[in-house]
Amino acid sequence: MTDTTTRRRRSAGFAAVLMAGTALGSLAFWESTPAGAQTAAINPPALTQQAIALPGFADLVDRVRPAVVTITATERAPQSASGQSPFPEGSQQDQMFRRFFGEQGQEQQAQRRPTTALGSGFVVSAQGTVVTNNHVVQGATTVKVTLEDGRELTARVVGRDPRTDIAVLKIDAGQPLPFLELGDSNHARVGDWVVAVGNPFGLGGTVTTGVVSARGRNIGAGPYDDFLQIDASINSGNSGGPLFALDGSVIGVNTAIFSPTGGSVGIGFAIPSNMVRQVVAQIEANGHVERGFLGAMTQPVTPALAQALRLPRPEGALVGQVEPESPAARGGLRAGDVVTKVGEANVANPRELARAIGEARPGSTVRLSVQRDGQPQELNVTLVELRENDATGGKTGTSPRGEARGGPVGVALAPITDEARQQLNLPANTRGAVVATIRPESPAAEAGLRPGDVIVGVAGRDVTDVQQAATAIREAGRTPGSAVALRILREGQSAFVAVRMPAQG
Repeated sequence: MTDTTTRRRRSAGFAAVLMAGTALGSLAFWESTPAGAQTAAINPPALTQQAIALPGFADLVDRVRPAVVTITATERAPQSASGQSPFPEGSQQDQMFRRFFGEQGQEQQAQRRPTTALGSGFVVSAQGTVVTNNHVVQGATTVKVTLEDGRELTARVVGRDPRTDIAVLKIDAGQPLPFLELGDSNHARVGDWVVAVGNPFGLGGTVTTGVVSARGRNIGAGPYDDFLQIDASINSGNSGGPLFALDGSVIGVNTAIFSPTGGSVGIGFAIPSNMVRQVVAQIEANGHVERGFLGAMTQPVTPALAQALRLPRPEGALVGQVEPESPAARGGLRAGDVVTKVGEANVANPRELARAIGEARPGSTVRLSVQRDGQPQELNVTLVELRENDATGGKTGTSPRGEARGGPVGVALAPITDEARQQLNLPANTRGAVVATIRPESPAAEAGLRPGDVIVGVAGRDVTDVQQAATAIREAGRTPGSAVALRILREGQSAFVAVRMPAQG
């Protein structure tokens, strides 16, 4: 460490002490204000020391810590007889690996030792059932659980659920173990105190505290994202550990952080205990989680789309694509439908639809309330089981060349030629018009249209060629300031885009 770095760190530390001292000093000054000093009506009444005292967590920690465990997962490193780089060929990491390590590095890579990962977990039954994160034990050949009293036991992986990042382990301690109850995460309110206990950086039994910062967070981990955001310090090794309410019940499983540095910056995420309870029960019963599968790709309803689709509010899940021979297709669901309810449960966005369908049992029939062409519809759909490969993918294509047709929305269209069909990886029966170019700062650009998008529908009607697409757009946008819903194909997936017409014709 250089002298400059040392001086900077000392200065930073000194500044922190000063800030803390300033805060304490201001508090002491406020409390010691004479009774006769000037006060305004907006000032709060004087508080006693007992009223402003923060809660203590020692009693809670004493009760719960015996059931919190450390997870050590060992993964056998892959052997590479050819000594190739572990990174994709030609990538920046691959080039750097070869530049710095060369053949010697490749030989070392071939002889790598098994790798270990540290995480946290907690016991949920006296018989030794342990809950942790899937990413802590995924790919592990050996999993060890270290109890609070120091005993290390070999664990069996009962089952894993990558979609919610939950794993269930089983250990045999030869005697009943202290365990924790899963609480009701629906009762957790923003601002409530929470306590996290875990194994950050291998420091087992570490306690951190904070509050619930937000609920229902979507961090892009999957369709079932519904995280509690917390500001209790969560770091590497905390994964899989419990998050406690003040009554000692577990209201979440700590699983992720947002950090530009790799360490805690006060933004952590926990899986709600109500979701954990459902997943653990299914894993214990079946070894895996069974979820309903609908077979429709959906997207949020923006205000512009709500206007274009004649919806009263920008709510629901807009169906962009229905997979052939899927439950959705057999039940009569169509692209352009907006799902607003599953049974009696309201659907405000695609995530709520995904969770409602996922919680339904395969083979069950659910009633979908949809808006179609501005009119309500009721559909009965019999679900099947969601499989790992139930997803729709696509490839990126390049925008084709072709005859362009202008328009008030600022988009030039081209026909679907054989060359365009090959470049964009379009099915042989695709009909419509390819977006060739987009005028900057035009309504099409503001709506998010891209060159290479294929317009296959306008205002709820299919279009088969450039002329039909251009005519339909002009007719649908006759009213200045109105919005037109375009159904497009992008990278093999169907979606809707709402384009607002210019305010002046």
